[in-house]
Amino acid sequence: MKTVTFRVLEGVDRGRVFRDMPVDIPITIGREEGNSLRLNDERVSRFHAKIQLDNGDVVLTDLESTNGTKVNGKTVQIRRLRPGDQIWVGRSLLLFGSAQEIEARWASITGITSPAAEGMAGAPDLAKLPATVQAIPTESSLEEDLDFDVNLKDKVISSGNAFVVGTHPLPPLPQKVTPAQAARIAEIFDLLHRGLSRATEFIDANEDGTQIKLTFADWQKIVHVQMLLALYHRAVTEPDALTQ
Repeated sequence: MKTVTFRVLEGVDRGRVFRDMPVDIPITIGREEGNSLRLNDERVSRFHAKIQLDNGDVVLTDLESTNGTKVNGKTVQIRRLRPGDQIWVGRSLLLFGSAQEIEARWASITGITSPAAEGMAGAPDLAKLPATVQAIPTESSLEEDLDFDVNLKDKVISSGNAFVVGTHPLPPLPQKVTPAQAARIAEIFDLLHRGLSRATEFIDANEDGTQIKLTFADWQKIVHVQMLLALYHRAVTEPDALTQ
């Protein structure tokens, strides 16, 4: 039976440890009685979030809470959790994973075993360490003709998982994905979105806004995102190619 551990680092319940909680049945976080992980925090919704096991991944889902849920400082709707992740719900900060799990993750990434996993000085910020992204093979092929320029003047229409720009349909999002798959797709989109946001943060425009300039370093960030998109595309369409 898979179990998970949470430590409360901030909030009224600071210092509490929810240890070895079975995750085969979804765990709910909230301030109402009946939650598996109940917090005495008025800014936490009655049923704020749930955590479930899906295909071996521990997945957190926000239950349309009033004040939202953050993982490692970023607001999320659904997210795959890894040991060392920090979860903000209301004014409460939860650390996901036991000391042993956090240390094991650190060792797997750095190759170094550290006694700092118990919270001693010198422990790494595991929230900033990279996640391992595994390609999900797909047999589907792109049938839509995407040889057109995206024009900001064209209206963007969305309905469910379908998107249309002007008169051009865009590739639809996959349907009936598992929570773990949805969390992994969201991680990829978030990574690429942050890369583009940082690359365009300091754009220098002329007075009438008809031309812009990017530094070489920022242009390289965009090229890097383009490279990542190419790698992800190949990992999906040719999953065996990257291992050759």
